[in-house]
Amino acid sequence: MMFEERIKSGIPGDGRCLFRSVVHGDCLRLGKPSPSEADERELADELRAKVTDELIKRRADTEWFVEGDFDTYVMQMRLPHSWGGEPELLMSSHVLQVPITVHMLDKKTNSLKVIAEYGQEYGKENPVRVLYHGYGHYDTLKNQFGGLQLKRFCEELDHVLYRQLRK
Repeated sequence: MMFEERIKSGIPGDGRCLFRSVVHGDCLRLGKPSPSEADERELADELRAKVTDELIKRRADTEWFVEGDFDTYVMQMRLPHSWGGEPELLMSSHVLQVPITVHMLDKKTNSLKVIAEYGQEYGKENPVRVLYHGYGHYDTLKNQFGGLQLKRFCEELDHVLYRQLRK
């Protein structure tokens, strides 16, 4: 099994992946079981609605970093199959009042790198951790660990992968 397969949860690419990843990651962060796909979809749609409301509430602060006309953007983002991005991650952190850390797999080193952090005003401990694939898809990290624990987890997976390759 590849390293990437060991760390991601398998969030469907249905236009809701960012929102699914955040709600799934929030459940894991809180020590709750992973939601069923139907529950995850419902929670993702609820988060999307709250995020678009938060964009409107914070319009003066957010309008400048939204592409194109703000009202059109928000209207499009309310649709269930519209892809979310950085504005939605930032608003998700405000809606949930938790930090969100975005990771990306560095294929050269086969390790995770933090590429963005949102909601630092809510603390740095126990963030929701999502994995960005670099082509518009988000997933949830299977294990929601804090900094050093995540590093150790990744190092252990690297050793397991190395041993498998040597066989």
